[in-house]
Amino acid sequence: MAFKTDIEIAREAKKKPIMEIGARLGIPSEHLLPYGHDKAKVSQEFIKGLAGKPDGKLILVTAINPTPAGEGKTTTTVGLGDGLNRIGKKAVICIREASLGPNFGMKGGAAGGGMAQVVPMEEMNLHFTGDFHAITSAHNLLAAMIDNHIYWGNELAIDERRIVWRRVMDMNDRALRDIVVNLGGVANGFPRQTGFDITVASEVMAILCLSNDLEDLQKRLGDIVVAYTREKKPIYCRDLKADGAMTVLLKDAMQPNLVQTLENNPAFVHGGPFANIAHGCNSVIATRTALKLGDYVVTEAGFGADLGAEKFFDIKCRKAGLKPAAAVIVATVRAMKMNGGVAKADLGTENVEAVKKGCPNLGRHIANVKSFGVPVVVAINHFYSDTDAEIAAVKAYVAEQGAEAILCKHWALGSAGIEDLANKVVQLAESGAANFAPLYPDEMPLFQKLQTIAKRIYHADDVIADKSIRDQLKAWEAAGYGHLPICVAKTQYSFTTDPTVRGAPTGHTVPVREVRLSAGAGFIVAICGEIMTMPGLPKVPSAEVIRLNDQGQVEGLF
Repeated sequence: MAFKTDIEIAREAKKKPIMEIGARLGIPSEHLLPYGHDKAKVSQEFIKGLAGKPDGKLILVTAINPTPAGEGKTTTTVGLGDGLNRIGKKAVICIREASLGPNFGMKGGAAGGGMAQVVPMEEMNLHFTGDFHAITSAHNLLAAMIDNHIYWGNELAIDERRIVWRRVMDMNDRALRDIVVNLGGVANGFPRQTGFDITVASEVMAILCLSNDLEDLQKRLGDIVVAYTREKKPIYCRDLKADGAMTVLLKDAMQPNLVQTLENNPAFVHGGPFANIAHGCNSVIATRTALKLGDYVVTEAGFGADLGAEKFFDIKCRKAGLKPAAAVIVATVRAMKMNGGVAKADLGTENVEAVKKGCPNLGRHIANVKSFGVPVVVAINHFYSDTDAEIAAVKAYVAEQGAEAILCKHWALGSAGIEDLANKVVQLAESGAANFAPLYPDEMPLFQKLQTIAKRIYHADDVIADKSIRDQLKAWEAAGYGHLPICVAKTQYSFTTDPTVRGAPTGHTVPVREVRLSAGAGFIVAICGEIMTMPGLPKVPSAEVIRLNDQGQVEGLF
């Protein structure tokens, strides 16, 4: 069976001028800053003027742990937004921007797929409006100013062994994980060991996504701890006088980007932290703006609910005062079969027993999301190879968990294939059943917060951490950072820190390798297992097939 590729479908889109999309939301043309004809930024001035308006209902789309079979979380987010508009609701979609690293690596883009996509797909998955470049530049300006300060006499008495601010770039490049800089003699400074992270792991990215406005942005940038003195006194970004220039670089990037779906419905695409190494949600400013402009806002959180949804609830909602009305967990029959032990090559063959065996992974995500006081519905993202018996097995299992699973065909049919889910989401949201609360209180000790996530969300027995890590957490508590939430960096493929362990394992432990303070963003990062904050490219990266065709069009993006 031959299908059009995502990029072929996107190329055939009948886009409307972005000013027309903005007008539907009540955004005057003078408050839309166009980037071409099909994308625009929304002005800070307009956003400030929305403060007194009531909020719409916030719907989270999350998923099971990702598998090579594919789940289609962004596709479902876009499809649901289109579906809500189809049934007469004024709905706005909020998703993250794509990182060049995964685009040219293995994961692909972040614009959805099939008939449920956000366009312009090529620009969104490449440079878009330049936000990631601005974040990269602002981050690396601070890195340059640290080394420059030391070169010109080190007035702040920075201990070069205790510089914690690394550099970033928006590309997968394992060669840059651990490097030495300032080689080449006196003229180039003092040699020291450092490394690069990918831009989406940058604290500047997290700060942009959690800031309320430009004033808040500059304050948070100033709060970044970049290094320590020999006496372990923190050195802040504002001590180096870098926060003003960084804010200037981020001025335009701070404004949300407005684009459209294939069905010409509005979508905000802004920010892009990964959920396996950062907090995995689009920007607070885009979400809040959408809530003022629409009756329903459909947003996603990265990877499985153990990472993205937990961080959405415990970091984004806690910090921004957001209260989700309902959550959608995306699953596929194919992924259930993989969790049940079926190899990827055999997924096209009916195997009801494997589906049943793999369903506990979904069951745990349902229970976890419910534990935050948010009502849940499961979206079965349909593949043409799914059989009636397999779909029935998933629906029966989900019913046993006290939820409903709805078959969704938005990939093939667009909004027409997801009306049932849209109606169910409205029912849940209007029921008033949501009673959202984060997993742990602010005042809980940091290590106990980490244990709470590990035990209640991952179903681990305990957290393993060296004395040095525990002591570091206690030192941060003593310095006034004990109220911060925890952002766990771990593999997205499993509830454990071992990416090969599928299903719903118990009896495992969570080893913590390192902890990092993100004082500006307002959380503590706990790096667990073998997760890397600078990914590498696979043996055969997607970059090998991305090219321009004879018509000058991009091929190979997905």
